[in-house]
Amino acid sequence: MPQLAPVITAVAVTLALATPAQAAADPAVTVANGRTQPVFSYADAVREHVYVESPLDGDADGKLDRVRVDIIRPKESGPGLKVPVIIDESPYYDNSGRGNEAERKVYDAAGNVVKFPLFYDNFFVPRGYAVLNVDMLGTTRSDGCPDVGGKADVLGGKAVIDWLNGRARAFRADGSPAVADWTSGKAAMIGKSYDGTLANAVAATGVDGLKTIVPISAISSWYKYQRSNGVIYNYNYASWLANYVDTDPEAKCQAVRDKMDAEDGDDTGNYNAFWAERDYIKGLLGDVSKVKASVFVAHTSNDLNVKPDNFSIWWQKLAQRNVPRKIWVGHYQHVDPFDFEGRRDLWVDTLHRWFDHWLYGVRNGIMNEPRADVQLSPTQWVTQRDWPAPHAVKVPLSPAADGSLGLIPARRGTTAAFTDLRLSEEQMVADIGTPQPGRVAFTTGALPLDLRLSGTPTVDLRVALDKPTSNLTALLVDFGEDTRVDWRRGLGITTIAEESCHGESTAQDDACYKKTITNVATRPLEIVARGWIDVQNRDSLTEQKPLPPGTFAKVSWDTLPHDYTFRKGHRLGLVIAGTDANYSGEAGTGARVTVDLAKSRVLVPLVAGTPLTSVPKDTSTFRGPALLDLPEPENTFF
Repeated sequence: MPQLAPVITAVAVTLALATPAQAAADPAVTVANGRTQPVFSYADAVREHVYVESPLDGDADGKLDRVRVDIIRPKESGPGLKVPVIIDESPYYDNSGRGNEAERKVYDAAGNVVKFPLFYDNFFVPRGYAVLNVDMLGTTRSDGCPDVGGKADVLGGKAVIDWLNGRARAFRADGSPAVADWTSGKAAMIGKSYDGTLANAVAATGVDGLKTIVPISAISSWYKYQRSNGVIYNYNYASWLANYVDTDPEAKCQAVRDKMDAEDGDDTGNYNAFWAERDYIKGLLGDVSKVKASVFVAHTSNDLNVKPDNFSIWWQKLAQRNVPRKIWVGHYQHVDPFDFEGRRDLWVDTLHRWFDHWLYGVRNGIMNEPRADVQLSPTQWVTQRDWPAPHAVKVPLSPAADGSLGLIPARRGTTAAFTDLRLSEEQMVADIGTPQPGRVAFTTGALPLDLRLSGTPTVDLRVALDKPTSNLTALLVDFGEDTRVDWRRGLGITTIAEESCHGESTAQDDACYKKTITNVATRPLEIVARGWIDVQNRDSLTEQKPLPPGTFAKVSWDTLPHDYTFRKGHRLGLVIAGTDANYSGEAGTGARVTVDLAKSRVLVPLVAGTPLTSVPKDTSTFRGPALLDLPEPENTFF
């Protein structure tokens, strides 16, 4: 009797939330069709704020820092109806705002928030959830100083979870104690960018009560956010960001920022204790082995702000521990799935079912569905059982002296050379076919079928230098005209006037947001994957080892991941160059780089002939590299 399942679930949830003596009088959550229903008034919801005591005194004023927590919850929540909590902790509530429309908190005369940014409150409060907008320590109305991924960032958010579960203290504005007697203690954390990073960070502590997180375009390792194998993206970035999010007078936290500048290792680019404190995969404050929460990851493969290795490695480590998980991978830049064209309703519904399952225990089948939603083109998505595509095979492609790229290694003794110059990526890929002093390039012939890349390419080179080090850049390029997501323009989206509404509204806080459309562009090529390394860090991220001039050594590193289809008739290219001016603040070393082509290759995770409308259910139909036989390469030097 499948039609009875929603009714049975609703009865079970109702009984679980009611005490026997008050079952007839107490309010209850309603579940139908595997989803909680909007039975509570948003207009009448309780709006309040408290200050949770953290274990830190980051601003050195002699008092433990307190975390400002703005709360909206059903009026009925209390001893008779204990509700779960959805938390968006952010440093941006009084500076850049949240969401595509840059919403900020709006307060009433009593200091309570009457406009909560984003739709979470409008949608989930009527369905029996509390929503908490938390000011990260050192920002907005919280005490302390931001330390950009360090102790303050991590332990401030953790203290909120502890308070919800009776393990930490909180106070009202008048100094009286505040007790969270209205919650079940079950909490979720969600947010984009820094907000999602805080969710990753708190989950990595293993705190009890945090049942699920939804990190969107989030950092899992601040080193990976600002470094790539010793190559520095930006100098003094942590102190700059801390100053940006802190709207207090600059002098208040100057000592904290100075300490970050002294410890961040900008002189070497090495991984050190500063970055280990800010590493949630395997760091000093927590790591992936402690994660108890389920994880719903959303990221985009063209995100060159929070680069996609921040989600791919986190995802891989979660998978190794069998953490319950789900993922969306898009083609945009730094964009929330709420603003993916044509998928807003699906995102909200998926999020709804995810939270219902993990916070209310609703049996709605979400964990029995394909784990991954993946974008393959501006208008096409597929669902598959995992990401990367489980049937992808890492195919070794070898460069040759004639500029070709294929399955057969170059002859022994064959080399190519270039100079480590500071070049833009546009310069690196320009005029393919014309020799350039700052790059070497190789390409396949015209592809005989569509080839889908799914995962992380690995560049494996043998190089010699005439100086102790060089920065190396590897670009995997699609040479062929096609219409693709134009993620360079507006992050890939344009906001339009038409709105959609998700949840209930008040005069001060509506649930309606402008829609977006996908920006597209038709171009002759696309840089698909990028990767960088300082040759001194070829063996270790913590120690530099100069390469003796004239000595060949193995230099191997991963590029950023992607999920991308090379079309039939296009050419797949590999460009190797020096310092990338687009993404690194470093200068070129001027070193002459000689590449031993016979012992160099790029390993590309490919799915041969994958139809864009379906994905094989298992690997039995894939026969390996034989499917990747390519025509004879064009006799062109790159």
